Formats: sequence, C-alpha cells, structure tokens
Amino acid sequence: MTSTLAAPAFLQKICSRADAAAHLARLPRPWVFTNGVFDILHRGHATYLAQARSLGGSLVVALNSDASARRLGKGPDRPLNLEADRAVMMAALESVSLVTWFDENTPLELITELRPDILVKGGDYDMQKLAETAVVQAYGGTALAIPFVDGYSTTALVRKIKQPHGG
Repeated sequence: MTSTLAAPAFLQKICSRADAAAHLARLPRPWVFTNGVFDILHRGHATYLAQARSLGGSLVVALNSDASARRLGKGPDRPLNLEADRAVMMAALESVSLVTWFDENTPLELITELRPDILVKGGDYDMQKLAETAVVQAYGGTALAIPFVDGYSTTALVRKIKQPHGG
C-alpha cells in the first residue's frame, strides 16, 4: 500500500521577498527581524534565534542569498548549503515565523520595505554603526544586539571538519 505524505507545515513559513510583506502582515506583532547566512545550523544559532523570538510576537529571518553570502568573503566553498536548503532548515525551527531572502550585501532595503518593530543582530555587531539601525529607529523601532553563545560558529565547524584525523 502506498501512502502520500503531505508537505511539512513548516514549509509555509518560507516566502519570496516579493511576498514577504503580505505574509508578515498576518503575523502577530511586534515583529522581530534578523538576518544572516545560517549556513550550518548549530547550538549558537538555535539559542540566538530563540532569544530573538522571545522579544516579540513573530521572528522574521532574512537569509543572504547564495550570491550575497559568497560576497561576504567567508571562503570559496561557502555557503556549503544552498539558500533553499538553508531556508528549509531555518523554517523547521519553532522560534522562526517567516523566512525570506535578500540578494544585496545588507538587508537594508528589505528592512525598509518590511519595517520590523525590532531589529536584532549578533553580539559582534556595533548596532550604532549599522545603517539598518538608523532606518529602524527613524520610524520608531528598536535595534539591539544579542550576545553570542561562545564557542560556536559555522566557520569553526568547517575548519574542524577539514582537519586531518589523527594528526
């Protein structure tokens, strides 16, 4: 007997940039926005995203497109996971409400379009130096940094995987 399984419900969290505003309008406020490559999900990402989500009613994650991620200079083999795969992994997380992409070097244009209530970045950012902070604060939103969970990074994981064993 053959059964057909329905697509996982979390896939409905993924939407194109063109549809992001319409999807976001249906989500509870305040809207929290963060962005990144999120190439290989790890404990630091899960903790950061859960903390970001706890600040509001919904969490929007904007992923760097593959082209945007390559321009960040993290290495010729990055991202390891394609944007569609990264989006699926992100959407599967309970803390994430909506996943979309941006192709520019920064999410400034997307933030201007979506107007999130709260912008969140990792603790390695000086929020006052980001153009995104100025945009969010100009319309009355809040921008803040969440401390990293020490010892976790995709770059460190990639380095560890590439190390020869036994040496």
